[in-house]
Amino acid sequence: MTRPSLVKVWLSVVLLAALVATPFVARSQAQAAKTQTVRHVVVFKYKPEATPAQIQQITDAIRKLATSIPGILALEDGVNNSPENKNQGFTHVFLLTFKDAAARDAYLPHPEHVKFGQLLRGSGIFVDAFVVDYVPTSTKP
Repeated sequence: MTRPSLVKVWLSVVLLAALVATPFVARSQAQAAKTQTVRHVVVFKYKPEATPAQIQQITDAIRKLATSIPGILALEDGVNNSPENKNQGFTHVFLLTFKDAAARDAYLPHPEHVKFGQLLRGSGIFVDAFVVDYVPTSTKP
């Protein structure tokens, strides 16, 4: 075989292998996403007249979720202290780590989470929240 013919054969083999492998790679990536930890970031905005005691009641209630709902591996919380002034009034951050997407999905309608939502909305100090969920791609720099 001539060199150009060998190259064509080699390219055909590589392309065929890539086409055959693509569904398996996509399936394994989708499967991995289902079994990876999920981070659930929630940030609250409260009314200016909210007292520290009222905010603490909500903070204590969300902290209890970590011990009452299965699949939550960790919960961190804190208050914004960024000097950039880009928080748009959102001040209190909660970061929940779930075992996987299924645990996060079970958390959302869980009776304890629903009860927390009722407390939050009925508090008279809650303005808004934003939520971001993601699968971490790296745990070390």
